[in-house]
Amino acid sequence: MEPQNLLGGPAPTELPDNEEARQSLEAGVDPFEVAARFPAYPAAWAELADRAFGKGDVIESYAYARTGYHRGLDALRRAGWKGHGPIPWEHPSNQGFLRALNALARAAAAIGEDDEAERCRTFLRDSSPTAAEVLAT
Repeated sequence: MEPQNLLGGPAPTELPDNEEARQSLEAGVDPFEVAARFPAYPAAWAELADRAFGKGDVIESYAYARTGYHRGLDALRRAGWKGHGPIPWEHPSNQGFLRALNALARAAAAIGEDDEAERCRTFLRDSSPTAAEVLAT
């Protein structure tokens, strides 16, 4: 008998690990290098977005976050995601996408794109309440 999802929604989507890219970031390789070598790796773009925002480069942060967000959406679709459903923070490979989504919400708010900021915040909460809580700090 196949397991059933008793909550009635889609099963959580878990992105595959990109071990080489992840280990590069963990080892302190510059995220510019990681993004150039692994452009589909959302965590590199999220790191670039966070760094740029921290330096006050909001437009740069927005661009990096948007790239990470879109590369993450591509990966989610390849992993079977149908446009809705849980993307758990607890699965480490999902964290880059969720961080990019959060960074996009933050940068959009900073440039006055309030509708986009709210859509991103809602998407983050709906995808992973844990990520919304963790990233709010």
